[in-house]
Amino acid sequence: MKLVTVHTAAQVHDFITLPQYLYAKDENYIQPLEKDILAVFDPAQNPHLQKGVFCRWVVYNSANKPVGRVAAFTGYGQQGKAGEPVGAMGFFESINDIQVANLLFDACKKWLQGHGLEGMDGPVNFGERDRWWGLLIDGFLPPSYCMNYNPPYYRQLFENYGFKIWFKQYTFYRRITDPVPDKYKQRAEQLLSNPLYRFEHIQKRHLERYALQFMEVYNKAWGAIHPNFTPITPEQAIKLMNSMKPIIDEKIIYFGYYQNEPIGFFICLPEINSIVKLLHGQFTLWHRLKFWWYLKSGYCKRMFGLVFGVAPQHQQKGVESALVMAASQVLQSGFYTRYADMELTWIGDFNPIMVNIARGLGGKLHKTHATYRCWFEEGKPVIHHEIITQPHLAKF
Repeated sequence: MKLVTVHTAAQVHDFITLPQYLYAKDENYIQPLEKDILAVFDPAQNPHLQKGVFCRWVVYNSANKPVGRVAAFTGYGQQGKAGEPVGAMGFFESINDIQVANLLFDACKKWLQGHGLEGMDGPVNFGERDRWWGLLIDGFLPPSYCMNYNPPYYRQLFENYGFKIWFKQYTFYRRITDPVPDKYKQRAEQLLSNPLYRFEHIQKRHLERYALQFMEVYNKAWGAIHPNFTPITPEQAIKLMNSMKPIIDEKIIYFGYYQNEPIGFFICLPEINSIVKLLHGQFTLWHRLKFWWYLKSGYCKRMFGLVFGVAPQHQQKGVESALVMAASQVLQSGFYTRYADMELTWIGDFNPIMVNIARGLGGKLHKTHATYRCWFEEGKPVIHHEIITQPHLAKF
């Protein structure tokens, strides 16, 4: 076995394409777009690289065939309970061989120690949590767009090395035709019939206005949870909405208002991995045309919840139920039957009230990912992620 630090174009190619061979016989695997993986490691596209650096490795066997890969990151921003600096690793892929896996983990550990870090989390993305985050440990089903998928034996490779679960991320599933449970339906109907409240889906021609309303609610909700929270700016909110604009379906993004002031949102998108599967990792002009044709023809039959939030002063009043009920009234009306089911992804086990809301709205646990932590000091315990006590916000 030979461990190689990625420098050349050929090595980058091996890093990117290795999963194609590992998952060649796995029908559930969906090859990500190569551009999405490359963007993580491009300073021009990933602003997180302004405060951190990365290193990548590939392991080759005696026939010079790649059999494993991994990346490590600094500038990740996490700390232990006593303020210990933590690094990160991700984009791990390996054959079922402890020797290969340990070579990759050791490379991350040594490199991160050289940067003064005392532990590492993984597998994570050097960026937002909605992409390439967590190890799949239950529900080995086709992944949603930019969600990690891996074989079951990865868990043994991680835990054999000394990684311990820091927190779990849940994906819930429900069919569009499933009725909203009576408890939530009654709470929703009270608000839907109250003239002071209003719930509506967006109109793309007013996308900038919704971006600013999203910013207002998001900053209030997250600011109430995290004392060191940095509010998103109008520019960031507008950029986020514009990045989603090409695939936005107006009928599945809802905002709630009280006396015309924004108080909540429920943002869903078409689950496009059913189309990505047909592109085999490529996004040339031909592939883009193919993608848009399938998207506009209604090929996506699943939607996924991206983010959900309610302003603190309106929490525990049924706003979350009213948002879901308003969407259900359209999706179950018989006039708009594009989607068959939906996933609510990335609800952390440290957010138990949001977990209960997802279950209460009829969601069934579909998949479980785990974010692991490994301290470099032998025997040092991993303490579970702090529980969030302010409930009504989740980045699905």
